[in-house]
Amino acid sequence: LETDAKNFEFTEDSTGNIVITKYIGKDTNVVIPKKINGKNVTQIGFSVFRGCVRLTSITIPDGVTNIGFEAFYGCDSLTSIIIPDGVTQIGDYAFYCCNSLTSITIPDGVTQIGNGAFCRCNSLTSITIPGGVTQIGDYAFYRCNSLTSITIPDGVTQIGECTFNGCNSLTSITIPDGVTQIGDFTFCGCDSLTSITIPDGVTQIGNHAFDCCNSLTSVIIPNSVTNIGGCTFNGCNSLTSITIPDGVTQIGDYAFCRCDSLTSITIPDGVTEIGSDAFGYCPNLTIYGKMFSYAKKYAKQNNIKFKNY
Repeated sequence: LETDAKNFEFTEDSTGNIVITKYIGKDTNVVIPKKINGKNVTQIGFSVFRGCVRLTSITIPDGVTNIGFEAFYGCDSLTSIIIPDGVTQIGDYAFYCCNSLTSITIPDGVTQIGNGAFCRCNSLTSITIPGGVTQIGDYAFYRCNSLTSITIPDGVTQIGECTFNGCNSLTSITIPDGVTQIGDFTFCGCDSLTSITIPDGVTQIGNHAFDCCNSLTSVIIPNSVTNIGGCTFNGCNSLTSITIPDGVTQIGDYAFCRCDSLTSITIPDGVTEIGSDAFGYCPNLTIYGKMFSYAKKYAKQNNIKFKNY
């Protein structure tokens, strides 16, 4: 049964459709009505269910196309939600801190997942992102501690800052070929991530992108990358070897600092700048490079073993 309209505050948009602006009821199971006063409900507005800590399940009607900013922010007891196929946009922080939500299916019509949309959903173990999504916002899955795997669709071209930061249970992820940039802190603190393949189209890996990924044993950096940011692989204690591709000209400060198990790294002669402590506290490291390269000069200046290749 639909929840009585008297439990909602609402307004009309410019086309005469209903926008839900606030839930004022006390039900734990809510079914949003398809119509109010004979007019279609098409939007769930800003912060409608924010802080409804007793809410356990919600059904959104088929006519809704937009889930607004912070719509379900802090709904700690929400375990189930059905998002209809007509929804095209999930707003920023829409499901922030929905700590009991274990899974969710995003409908095919969605093209953008907003900033912080599922941030701190600590019980979320799986999520399906549809093929139409082209952009995943900053902090979208930040500290989703139970998320073990996720497939990013081919249409995505940009992964924002801190998108998967602190996803401690994430063991694997596939980055699609269309992605050109990995943002700052994107996978920082993903303790269980063991391997990752960065596609050929990526030209820039952001600062702290894989910082403290303690289980990461292998990573393939494509030739398209020209810059490795500061602290990118800092504290990746299980990383044993890495090859810097020919296109890279700059390695940022602390890029591989505290990689305790790193024994070899191959640096091409196109690298002309290596930042401060880029390989600091890597006690067993040998740098492989060309005879008259900047890499050799850097190794000598920083008392790091060097071998020609």
